[in-house]
Amino acid sequence: MFWRRQRAAIEEFHPLHRALVLEKWFSVSLPRDQWEPVIRSLAGHEAAVRRRKWRVTPRTSRVLVPMLRVLAADMPPEGLLSVALDLRGDNVPQKLTPARDVQVSRPILSMKEWFVFDPWLRMRAELRDGSVVELAVTDRIRHRKYKKRNPRGKVKYKHKTKTVQMISVARRLGKGASPRTPGTPPPRWIRARVKPGSRLTIRADAKLLGPLPDDELRERILQVSTEPFRWTPPAASVRRAQ
Repeated sequence: MFWRRQRAAIEEFHPLHRALVLEKWFSVSLPRDQWEPVIRSLAGHEAAVRRRKWRVTPRTSRVLVPMLRVLAADMPPEGLLSVALDLRGDNVPQKLTPARDVQVSRPILSMKEWFVFDPWLRMRAELRDGSVVELAVTDRIRHRKYKKRNPRGKVKYKHKTKTVQMISVARRLGKGASPRTPGTPPPRWIRARVKPGSRLTIRADAKLLGPLPDDELRERILQVSTEPFRWTPPAASVRRAQ
């Protein structure tokens, strides 16, 4: 049978890794230490699989795995790390909005517009200091298909897209914690705000014109993820440091 060895290798993968290869998505919550076998399995993917239909996107090794390691490093062994990863792409019908007509002026004769919202990564981690971090990365893709008449009278159809990558990180502190305004403001492309309540929440959001290369996207995610921790008062950091 063709590709017999690669099929056998896939059967040896961790179940979550295998689901990612075959289904292109998974959603699960596991204790911190149970993620390490998943990471090791993913690390061996390229050496074991070469067939295009069984490849996984570079986002797996360049974004998901580094974020798993960063969050796990700040978690207690019993802390839960939840991940919803969707790498099916932007052609899934549930991710599309209905097309609508857009008002136009000549030389454009007509235009249809629709959006794709692809929340491809969501993570939630219970940290050592008692706080909880939630992270979401969503690709918003605007599609515009229009009919245009050129100066020679010929009608042409064009299709253009514009991608915005949205990053959102929220850190919910333990009861009784209060924020401390950082000495310096965040970068202009990061919006930070504090939401009061029984468990105070610090939120950071960013919208980036994309699609960015995976390595650059990972660095941007890390920058946004760092912002809620700059608002932590010294007293709230004692347990975290122990």
